[in-house]
Amino acid sequence: MFQLERAGGWAEAGAGQGGFTMVELMIALVVFAFMLALGVPNMSKWVLASKARSASEFYVDGFARARREAVAHNARSRIVLSPNLVNGQMDWQIDLCFPVPGTPCSQVSGVWSTPDTPAPNDPQGAAGYKSVFRGADALPQADTLVPTLTPQGSSEIYYTELGWVDTTFAQRLTRLQLEPSSQLAGEVPSVALVVTLAGMASKCDPTVAPGDSRGCPP
Repeated sequence: MFQLERAGGWAEAGAGQGGFTMVELMIALVVFAFMLALGVPNMSKWVLASKARSASEFYVDGFARARREAVAHNARSRIVLSPNLVNGQMDWQIDLCFPVPGTPCSQVSGVWSTPDTPAPNDPQGAAGYKSVFRGADALPQADTLVPTLTPQGSSEIYYTELGWVDTTFAQRLTRLQLEPSSQLAGEVPSVALVVTLAGMASKCDPTVAPGDSRGCPP
């Protein structure tokens, strides 16, 4: 027993008062630390798996937008993939070109828009379309979710004014596959993105047997 002085007199503080003892507090901290040690790795893996599962949408959005821009502007468009220096995934950029007699939309620079300037023959002049760039910084590292481009060495798809794939360009990209590492095995499925000649991007499963409706075209 001990006494506490307060205004108006003395009050006894007995053993029946509530509160944590130092031992109880230490036990609670140990239990919390143990639960945190178990939960943080699981949460980190869940976040990583969630990013990996949604990575394909980043590329689907790029392919679909490239096609839409061609149709909307009655112009030639292209999507160009380039390695992201942060994680090894692929950034993408959509450019437009407005062909006129004597100035076709070749693969050389100077006839396409850039992020800073419209294409030379853009009907809207200086107020015309500027290239759209999207970085893949938010995607998982390439050693966790491995991107593969087919054919090897390809990185571009060109679209006509009607939104069809322009097959006159050599080494056009036909397929992008995202393969999870062993770290995500069983949690993230393999997925491939295929762009048809009609310009439509679709997902398929590269692991199923031929003839399966979920599979990728040959």
